Amino acid sequence: MIVLEKRQHPSLWMGYLSPLLSIALTFVVAAMVVGAMGKDPLRVLSLFTLEPLNGKRAIGEVMLKATPLILCSLGLAFCFRSNVWNIGAEGQFLLGAIGAGGMAMWLTETGLTEPGWLWVTQALLLGALAGAAWAAITAWLRDRAHANEILVSLMLVYVANLLLSYLVFGPWKDPKGWNFPQTLRFAGSLSIARLGAGMRVHWGFVVAVISAGIMVWIMYFTALGARLRVGGLAPGAARFAGFSSRESLWTVLLCSGAFAGLAGAMEVLGPMGQLTPHVSTGYGFTAIIVAFVARLHPLACVLASFLLSMMMIGGELAQSRVGLPASVSSMFQGVLLMMLLTFDSLIQYRIRWRGRPSKELAKHA
Repeated sequence: MIVLEKRQHPSLWMGYLSPLLSIALTFVVAAMVVGAMGKDPLRVLSLFTLEPLNGKRAIGEVMLKATPLILCSLGLAFCFRSNVWNIGAEGQFLLGAIGAGGMAMWLTETGLTEPGWLWVTQALLLGALAGAAWAAITAWLRDRAHANEILVSLMLVYVANLLLSYLVFGPWKDPKGWNFPQTLRFAGSLSIARLGAGMRVHWGFVVAVISAGIMVWIMYFTALGARLRVGGLAPGAARFAGFSSRESLWTVLLCSGAFAGLAGAMEVLGPMGQLTPHVSTGYGFTAIIVAFVARLHPLACVLASFLLSMMMIGGELAQSRVGLPASVSSMFQGVLLMMLLTFDSLIQYRIRWRGRPSKELAKHA
């Protein structure tokens, strides 16, 4: 009989090395799967690791996709550190996109587009508030009705998706858009300024990196961060010390929702310039993997976001150049998460083989 035995002293070094080992094994599994599909593994792996960094424009695309991942993963890491399991960053992302997109659409229709920087700032703030408000539903149900935040936040993703579809197929649909489910194009002054010529990455990337630095300060150098971390590691000790679990719940969920909503607002005011049903490519769900690969550390979230961004771009390149299915990127992300969870389990537990007890011992037991 195979049993898992708790380790008395889990390896600290393996805790840091497990993300690297998980990444390496993910690429090994990916090569085996690609080879079984009749494709050249080296060619496909180069599309995932080298091509996304081939030139200034390619690096800009990696930074562009990393921006929402950084913001969403920062909020999720904040939640997970406090033992609050927010799985609904995708829905909060969509509500942020709806909030900012709706404001940009109204400003474009009324002609109130100047000064652009002022309206863009307010639209981003509205997106963050919309994401926080969506997360507040989960916080309220957990606080008042003791509902499971995992299920509530996850189900709200589908509600947000349906709300977005209703708007772009219905009242917000562009009458001059050839019947496509999309809003009108926002005015040029209502877009976030780009970092450089020939690149689509915008100043939102800088905001995301600065936010990671701010989160480090909050989590490790403030009393609030200490209370939240203690509450996550030892809820009993936190209650004994007088820390409020309700305060922690509301704080982390509202912050997480605000980060995800800000990411959604940046997406519609940045590269898209309008609201469509495909405003997100699963950023909120991918950010969960980012947070765990980063070991819930804000600065590591930046590096992990680059890795997952390269995987997303590599999947698109593999689809167009090699003919792999569109889901191959999601498959690699899933393998990475499974590898990481496996290593984490083996760090905390060791596998033991125990023979079946004899009939005599079973009789006396």
